[in-house]
Amino acid sequence: MSSLQLLNPPKDSEARKIRILVAKPGLDGHDRGALVLSRAFRDAGMEVIYSGLLPTPEQVAQMAVDEDVDIVALSLLNGAHMTAFPKVVQFLKKKGGADILVIGGGIIPDTDKPKLEKMGIHGNFGPGTSLKTIVDFIKTSVKENRERMEKKSDLSTTSRKSKKTVKRSRRS
Repeated sequence: MSSLQLLNPPKDSEARKIRILVAKPGLDGHDRGALVLSRAFRDAGMEVIYSGLLPTPEQVAQMAVDEDVDIVALSLLNGAHMTAFPKVVQFLKKKGGADILVIGGGIIPDTDKPKLEKMGIHGNFGPGTSLKTIVDFIKTSVKENRERMEKKSDLSTTSRKSKKTVKRSRRS
């Protein structure tokens, strides 16, 4: 590693591998698509955690928080996406994972996609979507989210420093 690299280390948004949880919440035993996606994500350089079959939405959210993932990829083929996907988002918020991104996929009617987007489930990819499209979407979304989180962190650090300066100047 050169001295220039040490002076200018890459930002977190550039350095860390994307950690993704692939999950099929609820009663859906068809996992071939999720396994194909998991392999594609791994081949794209991501760190993949697979939930296995039949986890509850609460279990998916807990796994996501415990594993410190950047994004959760949900897949359902049984038509329960309007119930299971939003529950995962709700549990993520309750468990401290509000900053974890959520994407959906499976058999999702076009009329449901805007509703899911409003609930915080993005992508909502259907059968036939290229793996490259999904991988690129994830990479872009995670990069943007990490940058947003870094700015938020920088702002809170700056705010705390400003408050300390104000307290010190009041004491004088």
